Order: sequence, then C-alpha cells, then structure tokens
Amino acid sequence: MGTSVADYRRSIRALLAPLAQREPVVRPLERALGLALARDLAAPLSLPPFDNSQMDGFAVQSGDFGARHEGSVRQFAVAKPIPAGAAPVPLGVGQAAPIMTGAMLPAGADAVVPVERAQPPRFPDATELSDHARVVLPAAEPGSYVRRAGSDVAAGDVVLAAGARLGPAQLGLAAALGLTEVPVRAPLRVAVISTGAELAASGQPLLPGQIYDSNGTLLVAALHEAGIEARATAVRSDDPDALRAVLADCAESADLLVTTGGVSKGAFEATKLALADADVEFVHLAMQPGGPQGIGTVAGVPFLGFPGNPVSCWVSWEVLLRPVLAELLGSPAARPRLRLPLADPLDSPSGKLQVRRARLGDDGRVSLVGGPGSHLLGALAASDALVLAPEDVTELDAGADVEVWLL
Repeated sequence: MGTSVADYRRSIRALLAPLAQREPVVRPLERALGLALARDLAAPLSLPPFDNSQMDGFAVQSGDFGARHEGSVRQFAVAKPIPAGAAPVPLGVGQAAPIMTGAMLPAGADAVVPVERAQPPRFPDATELSDHARVVLPAAEPGSYVRRAGSDVAAGDVVLAAGARLGPAQLGLAAALGLTEVPVRAPLRVAVISTGAELAASGQPLLPGQIYDSNGTLLVAALHEAGIEARATAVRSDDPDALRAVLADCAESADLLVTTGGVSKGAFEATKLALADADVEFVHLAMQPGGPQGIGTVAGVPFLGFPGNPVSCWVSWEVLLRPVLAELLGSPAARPRLRLPLADPLDSPSGKLQVRRARLGDDGRVSLVGGPGSHLLGALAASDALVLAPEDVTELDAGADVEVWLL
C-alpha cells in the first residue's frame, strides 16, 4: 500500500532536525511575525509600569469618605486634572482629581470614581476650576477602578518561553515592554522549483497541452503565511540537465529545496531523472492525494520532492512538512485539530489516508467540497478545513465523527 504518513513524517523530521540547531538571529519586531522565540523572554519592566486609572473619573483617597455605608457621599475640592502621560502632583486630603483613562494615579489616591457617578456627572471646565470647583462623589472602596502596577506582568517574570510563536499578541507584548527586537530561531529559506514542460508562465498565452504554473504561487504563499522565507523558480521543460542546474543554483542560498512534479511513474519524470544519482529516495505514500514523494539531499541541502498536481503539492505541505516544522522549530503554528461530524457520507480507499477539502458549517458539521481529485484547485480555494479519513476506514456515514484540521 505504500509508506505510512507517520513513518514518512519521521523521515522528514530526521532530515530537517539539524536546521533546529542553527544559531538564533535577532529580528526587529516588524520582521519577527510568525517566527519562534529563541530564548525565554523576561519582562524588563512591569505592566502596567505604574498604578493608573481604568476609567475617566475622579482620583480619590478612599479613607476620606470615613465610615462608608450604602448611599454615602462626600463633597471634594476638585484638584488639577490628570491627563494620560502626565506626572501628577500628590493628592491632598479632601481633594478629588479629574483623571483620564490610563493616566497615572497621584500619590495619596487609592481609588477612582467614574465621572458618570459624580454630582454633577461631568468634569469641571476651566472657569469652574479657577473658582475652586467642588464635586460630590459616592463612597469608593480601595482599589476601585485602579489598574495596579504589575497586575498584568511583573518585572523579571518570564512572559514568553523559548519556542513561543510570535503572533500579533506576542509582538504587541514585546513592544509594550519597550523592546524593539527579539532573538528568534533562524527562519527557513526555502526554494520552490516547479517542473514540467506543460507549465506556462502566468500572463502568457497557453499553447496546446499547456497549463499555467500555479504550484510556485501556491506553495510560496503558504510558506510566507507560515513565516517562512521562500522564492519560486520554474523549470518549464522535462530536461534533467536544466533541473539539475537550477537545483545547484538554489542550493547555494536555501536551507530546503522543494520541487513540484516529476516524481511519479511516467516516462518523462524529470525530477527522478535529474536526481537518479543523488542521495534522494523516491517513495509512494499511503495517502490520497499526494502519494508520490521524494526525500533526501541535493548538494548537501535537504530536499523534498512533492507531486505536481496543485492540490497534491499543497496537501504535501499541510500534512507532511508543516507539522514537522511546527514540532522542530515552533513555527509555523500547528493547525487546530478537532473531531467533528460529517454533513455528507464519505468513501475512502482502503489502506490510504484520504485528505479531503471541506467547509465548516454553522451547525458544527463539516461538508466536503469537491471530490478527492488532486487537480481540484477551485474546491481547495472554497475550503476552510481538511477532513482526514484514516487508512483503515473505507466508508463513513453522514453524522460520523472525523478528524478535521482547520485552515
């Protein structure tokens, strides 16, 4: 039936394991999205760095209210307003300072009363302030509407562990801590080489028997989305010498070589012919689509040969390569995996992991999109999930639970 997907993933992991040992690099925050942190990140300061107001209101000393009871109020002298970003003067006894959201709490204050609870329910204007404005406020408990210094993050705490993937929230945290750069695991540089005499460049007229090359765009986009550096090259012929020359050129600057096409059992399989004497093994996986595969090294650089049909090469990335990179490097993030009921019955070949394109419905069921064919790029574009039917399953009824990967 072919090599199991689990065994083949282990082979990819062994091939790529040395890439996880490379020296970290330092990246500015704006270029670290999607990468994995190389070392634990300790907070250089607390968040918030000072006590501040959670609301627009009046900063007060709760002790000024004396004995508090339901409905108790007190009149305060209005002190100088405190905008966000200002260093406030200490609050005097019997004073209430107008304070804006995020502004630093003045010394002597331990609570904030929202402005809408004041009498009158507004801030005094400049004229009123110059006339020694007064305000009546309801009693406040200590800490009311106050964000305490360090209540989110305490200085010295490890806030992100080594291996954490740097998404928008993680980069926002680093920026809030005053950082401009972070140490990350060195990102992969992947060369994607599309092969085949049938490939035409986008924008050029199609000759009889030709198709447009979508694999380069498809895989490079998938890699970029995953935080991986990638560039596409096409060899629009079945000439093994032409492919060997491109592979040798790409190997000088890439950490991983990925070809699409030329790995099956046809008479003009250029990738197989070009690498007949290389340290590359061509195998057939127990998987549909994406059965034909190649693995090894070319010019000392790890090499993977994906099938040429666009859905097959994309499934090879999603099901074979992406999970290994997530495990080894912490980036990209692994796809969320769920058990969900099928909206449709499913047939699957015996002894093969079948990977079907699907959409998640509002009712929590997953509907198949298109058939199992490896050429159905329109169905792939309409999908937001993958359904994986295991090797020992040949039929599943509507309503049966199945493994689903969310895209």
